[in-house]
Amino acid sequence: MEEMTMKKIYMLIVALVAAVSCSMLEENTDSFVSPANFYKSVSQARAGVNGCYIPLKSIYNYNMALAVEGCTDLMYCPSGTQDAQLDISPANPRFGSTMWTQGYKGVRYCNDAIYAIENSEKLTEEQKAPLVAEARILRGLYYYLLTSFFGDVPFWTEPMTSFAVQRKIQQLPRMSAAETRDWIITDLLSCVDALPQGRAYDVAQGTPENAQRAGAAMGYVLIAKHAMWNERWQDAHDALVKVVDMYGALDERYPLSDVPFSAKNTPESIFEIQHTYSPGGLAVTGNYACACIPYNKSTTDPKKAIYDGVKIELIDTNATPWNSFRPNPYFWQGLMPRTSKDKRRDNTIVWEYNGQVFEAFINRNADGSFKSYEYNRTPWLGPKFWCPKMYDTKDSNNYPVFRYADVLLMQAECLCMMDGKEQEAMDHLNYVKDRAGIIPYTVFRTKEKLLEEIQRERARELIGEFHRKFDLVRWGIWYQSVFENNNYLKNRIRKCHEYYPIPDSEVGLSGGKLDNKAYVANI
Repeated sequence: MEEMTMKKIYMLIVALVAAVSCSMLEENTDSFVSPANFYKSVSQARAGVNGCYIPLKSIYNYNMALAVEGCTDLMYCPSGTQDAQLDISPANPRFGSTMWTQGYKGVRYCNDAIYAIENSEKLTEEQKAPLVAEARILRGLYYYLLTSFFGDVPFWTEPMTSFAVQRKIQQLPRMSAAETRDWIITDLLSCVDALPQGRAYDVAQGTPENAQRAGAAMGYVLIAKHAMWNERWQDAHDALVKVVDMYGALDERYPLSDVPFSAKNTPESIFEIQHTYSPGGLAVTGNYACACIPYNKSTTDPKKAIYDGVKIELIDTNATPWNSFRPNPYFWQGLMPRTSKDKRRDNTIVWEYNGQVFEAFINRNADGSFKSYEYNRTPWLGPKFWCPKMYDTKDSNNYPVFRYADVLLMQAECLCMMDGKEQEAMDHLNYVKDRAGIIPYTVFRTKEKLLEEIQRERARELIGEFHRKFDLVRWGIWYQSVFENNNYLKNRIRKCHEYYPIPDSEVGLSGGKLDNKAYVANI
């Protein structure tokens, strides 16, 4: 018998997986949308839209941070977790399985809610419009995540009304990510005006139940995010102008003290994942912070908040550290060195805290006595990422999805790519630099040089905020930049890792309509 090639073996595995696999879409048919389930009141419709947020809690966590921050030019994580080592494949997609399942669960929830609200006979058009707009914005977020994570993905907007529809959706092939983004842009432009036109912070004031809902500002940001992927610079610019009009100047209303994850729903926030924790009470938590604190916790006196030899009262004695994310030399030597005057530095990375030098940065003599301080070593992540009063691994910080500094840097990039807008691009870039107290960018040389500085500023401002891999892939420099700047991954990275693979189980359910050609080519 002819010897099977690795690719033939791979295809056989896909076929076998299909026989035993199950999918997010294989759900109880009792939950299918039907006329009997259409909403009969605003409160019912609101509850339906609320359900559209649920999958986000399973997406924005430590594992996503590994995938989109820990495998970049800015950070690495010396963890045994396979995502941290890029040990991923179609058969073992790791966090890719979560992103696929939860992302499409979110798409389904949004599609069903939109259909049910639009077809309700009990709601007025005025009542329907903002609810439908909110669900459409959330659907735009899920497709933004799916296309940024996997590239071309199946696209559908119809409700799950029957088993036949479910089976048809399971067998959809990849659709061009560019086409998906163009559709989302048109869809959001048609509905975003139905929501209050203001800052998320202002819209939510006095109404806690409205805190950090998907509002108009988020809708415009998503229009711009999708448009920038498709290099529709003017369309992205026009959407961002709407947000700038809402938020105004980056002045004292937006202090750097509001940037840490523990500062929740601040005036600068556009959308964030909500978490809360109280001992013996409500617990809706994440697990990112436990991998961002110095992990050499004192074992001699665990009742004291001693982490890597330094007392950090900000972190509870009951916190359980994991192997910590660490910044790459590209970041802590080149972008934000210890000698930098950048006001963000001490919040972002630390060699010392409250005048105490961490144990990792102290040289000792053979007898253990102090010899000197050595700062030419990898610093820890700083208070921006720490969670005060964290119990075990229960991280009650909110996780930022979009905030205003991101918008200003997006606008700087759009203006940079438009003819004759270089000065305006530098102005928007400098709004962020000025707040950080660093030297402004004032001399235009070339578009390439200006774009490079915008990319560097996005690194300084947004490190750890679930953007970096998406940015690098969109700029077409992810593989090169990670290979050159992330020594932890240098011998592990392959070009196919630019996007995550679609899980083999889903490829099998599609009857071969889906594929992982990039990964097959690397077998």
